[in-house]
Amino acid sequence: QVQLVESGGGSVQAGGSLRLSCAASASTYRRYTMAWFRQAPGKEREGVASINTVNITVYADSVKGRFTISRDNIKNTVYLQMDSLKPEDTAMYYCAADAHNPYAPLRSSHNYWGQGTQVTVSS
Repeated sequence: QVQLVESGGGSVQAGGSLRLSCAASASTYRRYTMAWFRQAPGKEREGVASINTVNITVYADSVKGRFTISRDNIKNTVYLQMDSLKPEDTAMYYCAADAHNPYAPLRSSHNYWGQGTQVTVSS
């Protein structure tokens, strides 16, 4: 069982930056591909970025070149650095672990989810 706790959300103006953190409760998280998802009101959940156990990353087209996912296996934490933020990035952001389909983590549900952290970008 892995518990995930996100932090780092907030309000920022367009063009600004935020760094989200996802702290995992167990070192077993190192076995899993980790991912960030987001969901805006009235929209479907969207896979944003993922990182596997050998640090191979995948990004949604909408965030490529602006967001960076990383993991620190000593701190049991995954990060999402978000730069050049746009109003359309406004959403609740969720951390997830252990994809049902590890070969397509951004299109897959996951066994473990955090509670979410809100990101609001104003124009």
